[in-house]
Amino acid sequence: MEKSKVYFTSDTNRDALVKLYDKLGKELKGNVAVKLHTGERGNQNFLRPEFVKPLVDKVNGTVVECNTAYGHDMGGHRFNTMEHEQVLKEHGWSENFDVEILDAAGPDMVLEVPNGLRIQENYVGKDLNKYNSMLVLSHFKGHPMGGFGGALKQLSIGVASTAGKCWIHSVGQSRDMKDCWEKPVEQDQFLEAMADAAESVHDYFKDNIVYVNVLKNLSVDCDCCHVAEDPCMKDIGVMISTDPVAIDQACVDMVFNSKDPGRDHFVERVESRNGRHTIEAAEKLGFGSRDYELINIDEE
Repeated sequence: MEKSKVYFTSDTNRDALVKLYDKLGKELKGNVAVKLHTGERGNQNFLRPEFVKPLVDKVNGTVVECNTAYGHDMGGHRFNTMEHEQVLKEHGWSENFDVEILDAAGPDMVLEVPNGLRIQENYVGKDLNKYNSMLVLSHFKGHPMGGFGGALKQLSIGVASTAGKCWIHSVGQSRDMKDCWEKPVEQDQFLEAMADAAESVHDYFKDNIVYVNVLKNLSVDCDCCHVAEDPCMKDIGVMISTDPVAIDQACVDMVFNSKDPGRDHFVERVESRNGRHTIEAAEKLGFGSRDYELINIDEE
């Protein structure tokens, strides 16, 4: 069986994104959704609009987001559409791109996960059905709950509606933001629920989806944190693939094999949350492989 191809460059300038996309040779057609993390108010590490603009323009994409599942008490300002749109303006997204909050209006679209390890349905914004293709443009970094955030987290928590986020976090116990955080959940079950949700979005777009992971601003905290640690490692590079499991595995491997002084701090965040289990669960579901071929385009 041929290994999944993951293309890499150590160039972290914005033009590298287009260079990698051209190298991959897969054209996203039709109405293209660009799912990325636009950053919580107060966060300093998220990828800026000017950095991703050449690639978003290349695919003629619409930046899409979904409302969050944490309120003001947890530092959230994107859990309702009105406040979310204000943060999008503050961070420069609205002035640079067409932007859509997929779950701005209900009812949610339900994606089935018939072979899910923990959940059998995933709730996403109904306006996902406007799009023929998706570019998943992830800022690879640590995460206080998942250990790390990359393509799989962007596919799952990132694309889920507020109700869908609650459903994943509570492992199918609640779709209500008022009580989903109170449900007792085992960590590995949460990670497996993320893998389930990721599979449903990956399968929805079939062959019309591409993944980019950007390894820069490598903080142990997510872009959803309004108070986040500054990056602990130097920038590493950018990767692209059609396999979300392979690209996340490749990023984790590159961080774990790094000799950067901040490597141990980042690894501790991943290991303390058993973060790699999300990749293992996704491979078990069969929509990607941890066995990959890393192609360094800098050497060509």
